Amino acid sequence: MQLNTPAPTQSPTATFTGAVLMTPLATGVEPSRLGVAHVRFAPGARTHWHVHPLGQVLHVTDGTALVGTRNGSVVRARAGDTVVCPPGEEHWHGATTDVFAAHLAIQEAADDGEGGTSPVTWLEPVDDATYAAAQRS
Repeated sequence: MQLNTPAPTQSPTATFTGAVLMTPLATGVEPSRLGVAHVRFAPGARTHWHVHPLGQVLHVTDGTALVGTRNGSVVRARAGDTVVCPPGEEHWHGATTDVFAAHLAIQEAADDGEGGTSPVTWLEPVDDATYAAAQRS
């Protein structure tokens, strides 16, 4: 057993829009492939589109989070809500334009076919029209 006291880091602009702080809470050690992070989004901040080969669970800890899918479906989740993104579903998540949001992001890495593991494949940014439409849902 060990105590983990991680420091938050600014998330990269290559995969996030706006101010996002990520605190890694757990990274699995073989044979575990579990990853858990606490992710905090400033108003208007969001991830880019992405997909998790084995799915992802988002447990909202503060504020109001938006989770959108390619078919235009949007979930508005509040503190205490849990959103399950199934394996292979392209999605994004973040804060509303006027409220901070924070969630625990829980996922498992899959074998990447090259001797390593990958928990996520990042895609393009969420465009402003898609984000604006999510606000109205």
